[in-house]
Amino acid sequence: MSSRQPTILATSGGYRTPDNGDREFTPLLHYAAELSGAEGRPNFCHLDTANGDQRFMGGMMSEAGYKAGFNWINVNLFAEPTFADLEEVLLAQDVIWVNGGSVVNLLAVWRAHGLDSILRRVWDSGVVLAGISAGSLCWYEGGPTDSFGPPLRTVTNGLGFLPYGNGVHYDSEGDRRPAVHRDVENGLFEEVHCTDDGAGLVYQGTKLIEAVADIPGARGYVVRSVDGQAKEEPLPTRQL
Repeated sequence: MSSRQPTILATSGGYRTPDNGDREFTPLLHYAAELSGAEGRPNFCHLDTANGDQRFMGGMMSEAGYKAGFNWINVNLFAEPTFADLEEVLLAQDVIWVNGGSVVNLLAVWRAHGLDSILRRVWDSGVVLAGISAGSLCWYEGGPTDSFGPPLRTVTNGLGFLPYGNGVHYDSEGDRRPAVHRDVENGLFEEVHCTDDGAGLVYQGTKLIEAVADIPGARGYVVRSVDGQAKEEPLPTRQL
C-alpha cells in the first residue's frame, strides 16, 4: 500500500485540459503512483486545502482520477473534516496529492487540525507525498509565494520535511527566479530547489534523487550561495 521509504514528488505541474471533460492528469501525476509501488488501482487522496476545499474542484479531480484508473478520494477540512480519523484515512493511501493555491492558508489550517504532525507520520510510513505549487512548497522550509498578493513574499514556516527552500513556476512567472536568488543571497535559505512548469523533483528521505518532466524543455534547478551570490545549476531532467 506504500513505497518502501519516505518519498516526495514536488512539482509545478500535473494537469492539462482534455478534449473531453474538465481536467486530465499528465505523466507527472501518474509517476507519483509509480513511485508508490502500488499494484492495480492506486489509492489517491486529494487535499485541496490551499483552494479552500471548493467542491467543484473536488469534482474535477475525482473525474480525472476515475479516468486515470485511480481509487480517488477528496479529504476536505472546510467546513469540517470529511473523516473523523484523518490519520487512519491518510495511512490507507498510496499517494497524497496536494493541490495549489495559498500555501499560507494551507499551513495555517493544517496546523490547526494537527495535519502537520499526521503527515509527518504518514510520510515516515512510506505513503508518497506529492503536489503542485503550494502543494510543493509546503514540504520544504519555504519559498516565494503570491499568497499575500503581489509582490511575492517569502514564507519560512513550511513543514520542513525537506531541508531546502523551494521555487515553483520558475520559468513561467518572471518574478519567481529573481525572488529565489534574493532569498539565497540574503541568507534565508542555503539551498533552493526549483521547478519549471511541467517539472518535478523526487526525494527519497531528504535526498534529491532526480528531476523529471512531462513538458519538453522543462527542468529542475538547484540554487546555492557561492561567495555571497546566487549560483543556479540546471539539473539533468528526465522526460517522462
